[in-house]
Parts: sequence; C-alpha cells; structure tokens
Amino acid sequence: MPKPSIVTGLDIGSSSIKSLVVLPKAEDSEFEVLSQITVPSFGVRRGVVVDVEKVSQTVSSVLERTENEVGQKIRDVFVNIGGSHIFSTFSRGTIAVSRADQKISKEDVERVLQAAQAFSLPQNREILEVFPKEFIVDGEKGIKEAQGMEGVRLEAEILVLACFSPYLKNLQNAVLEAGYQISDIVCNPLPAAHAVLTSEEKELGVLLLDIGAGTTSFSVFHEQSLLCLGVIPIGSSHITNDIAIGLKTDLATAERIKLRVGSCFLSGAKRIKIKEEVSGETLVFSQKSLGKIIDARVSEIFDQVQKECKKFSLPKLPAGVVLCGGGAKLPKIKEFAKESLKLPCKIGKISGFFPKIADPQLACVCGLTLQGRETLEEERLMGQGIFQKLKRILRSFIP
Repeated sequence: MPKPSIVTGLDIGSSSIKSLVVLPKAEDSEFEVLSQITVPSFGVRRGVVVDVEKVSQTVSSVLERTENEVGQKIRDVFVNIGGSHIFSTFSRGTIAVSRADQKISKEDVERVLQAAQAFSLPQNREILEVFPKEFIVDGEKGIKEAQGMEGVRLEAEILVLACFSPYLKNLQNAVLEAGYQISDIVCNPLPAAHAVLTSEEKELGVLLLDIGAGTTSFSVFHEQSLLCLGVIPIGSSHITNDIAIGLKTDLATAERIKLRVGSCFLSGAKRIKIKEEVSGETLVFSQKSLGKIIDARVSEIFDQVQKECKKFSLPKLPAGVVLCGGGAKLPKIKEFAKESLKLPCKIGKISGFFPKIADPQLACVCGLTLQGRETLEEERLMGQGIFQKLKRILRSFIP
C-alpha cells in the first residue's frame, strides 16, 4: 500500500493568508495536522489578488515557514479563488445516445456535458468548474446518474462556475512566482462547504455563508447537488471599518470591540469603557450606538445574500443556514441570521482533523486539504493522464 502523501491547502484571503499541511492517517479517516500558519495578507482586495508581487512574497514566506515546520519540501498546493467576479449560471446540452442497444455509456455522458458548455460568455470570462445538476433521459427529469440507463435522447443541465480571467491569472502567477505548483484551484465557498457541511444537510437543503474579511460567499445544496453559488463584496472588515468611523477610534480597537462586546442586536443604554490601542485613551460608548452600527452592516450582508438567492428557483431548506469564516465569530450573529433569514442557523463545525480545529475562520483552508486528498486519490485510482483529461474537459475555455 502506497505511503500517504502530505496535502497542502493555501487560503489567500483579503485580511490573511493561511496554510495548512495535513497527513492522511491510513488507519482511519482523520487527517493529522502537521502545520497551520496564518499571516496578514497584502495585495489582496475583496478576495482578489491585485498586487501579484506582494502576494507572491507572502506566499513564499508562509510556505517556507511551513516547510521548516513539516520538515520536507512542499511542491504543490491546493488554492482557493474568491471575489465578486465569480458567478454561476445554468446551461443545457442535448445529444442522441450513440449505442445501438440504446444503453447510455460513459462517453455519452461526457459528450452531453461538453454540449452543455457550448455557449458564449462575455469577453475575459472563463469556466472554473462544472457541476451536473440533473440528466434528462427521453424527457424524464431528475436523474442524477444516467450512465447504464437506456434511452434515445440524453440531456444534461449543468451549473457553470465562471470568473474574470485576469483575476485568475493574477492568482496563478502569485503562487507560481513564489516557486510552487498549483494542483487545483477551488472556488469559494466550496472548500468551506466540504469542511463543515454534512451529507445529510446537503441532501435536505442547506445554505452555507462563508463570511470573510472582504467578501461573503454563499452556496446552496439540495439532494447532494450544488444549486447556486455567489460572492458579494461585503465582509466582516466592513463592520470593523464602520465601528472605527462611528465610534471615532482606530481599527485595532474597533476589531477588539467587535469581537469582545459587539452584538448584532440593539442593546440598552449601558455605557462601555475600553482603552484604545493606539492612543491609550479611554473610549466611552453605549451598547445601543454600537448595536446600530453592527446591525446596519450585517443586515446589508444578509439582504444581499437573499437578493442573490432569489435569482434562482430554490427549494425549501430544512437544514437551514450554516455560518463559517471569520465573520461567524461575531457575537449573536447566529441568532441574527436565524431572525433575518427565517431559517434555523448554526456555526459550522470542522471535523476530521487531529488535533481538532475549532476556528470557523479556518474552514476554507481545511476544506482545501480535504478536497485535495480526494483529488489525489482520484488521480491514483484513475491514472494521472485520464484524470487530467477529464479536468481539461470540464475546465476548458468556452468558445
């Protein structure tokens, strides 16, 4: 049996860059955490790499520190891509089943998926990933696995995730110039969904909100399928900025206020005193004034998510809302989401790692390693050449 290889995830975010190296344990399904590093990021704005050189320097520094902790060279990484330039859309393709006995083959499935991608996108847009939503055999809808069935006409409806090509190139160049290869690029918030959502939640119907510093990513799953995905350009750093402006204090103090005494609900007239980080002076404010500031911005985030979700015909979501990302650490945000979105809500729990990882801010980088392990296993089982061919089919440029 081959020795398990280490898997490295690299989460390039607006406020921080995180690396995680894990070693799959052969005796069980857990991953042993070998290294986890978080450093401030520079050159990333609202989830997008805008300064390749600065990001590359930070990536190089983080991964060199990681290599020292792990004790071996890291050659490739699984990395995420974020930003409001990411969008999802549906497309449908139709083919005639090729075999004389009318049994749908693997090649038929591949052909119909390619046919579904034969549409045009605006200039400088590129496919990131394709998810089959359903297959339709001779007019019968709702089929998840068409291979092996019999029919004359095969259709496929797919969800296409696409992005702005120059931003994708910036991300790729930042990692490559740091001296590392990219095994795969995964669209936010799919890595986080991999880390915190259960199979039951994906089956029943669930909305995942990954509230980062500069953006909030959302995805909806139902019957194990991804129904929609999007990114809005508002995150938890906007709450911090609002507090700094509203209370006339520095950003470090505003962040401390947000996490220690902040609340999404309007509170009473109680006065709060906090020593400012920069000046050392005492800042005095009321709970009510702070609550108004936080309430306005968090309401905007949830309103924007609801507005985007209404563009899709979504079913009811019995599993409710799962929150993750740094914004999930805001006091009372779970209760506020439950009231605003009219759904049950919880903070996502990361599982499968030893020692345990509890910080919801690490959901994305944890998910990258989980998906990375699955990718490596698929490569091993299917063979490198075949797997890369399939990846090219699903991630080709749209004509």
